[in-house]
Amino acid sequence: VQLQASGGGLVQAGDSLRLSCAASGRTFTNYKMAWFRQSPGKEREFVASITWNLGTTYYADYVKGRFTISRHKPENTVYLQMNNLKPEDTAVYYCAAGVPVTTTSIGGYRFWGQGTLVTVSS
Repeated sequence: VQLQASGGGLVQAGDSLRLSCAASGRTFTNYKMAWFRQSPGKEREFVASITWNLGTTYYADYVKGRFTISRHKPENTVYLQMNNLKPEDTAVYYCAAGVPVTTTSIGGYRFWGQGTLVTVSS
């Protein structure tokens, strides 16, 4: 299984970015796809998730209303649309896939991408 994240970059506060995660190597039926992020000196934290089958979404409070997760089944790709970015959103963003008992738990995700860096300047 491969998860290839892309789309990161350097933007200014208030700007938007769309991250992509191209998934391959298996079918993801019954899987949950998620985005996590990790800032320097901080632990990796949950951002958003989506169920592959039904497209049910869940967001961390600190991104709710600004970020939107979606998936495009024919292309096996998950997206994270990030609007109104803030400097505190600066982090390496990772996509993940798994069947977690707890949606926000890092340990529940078996497969991980390599990460893409998002830097938001003030």
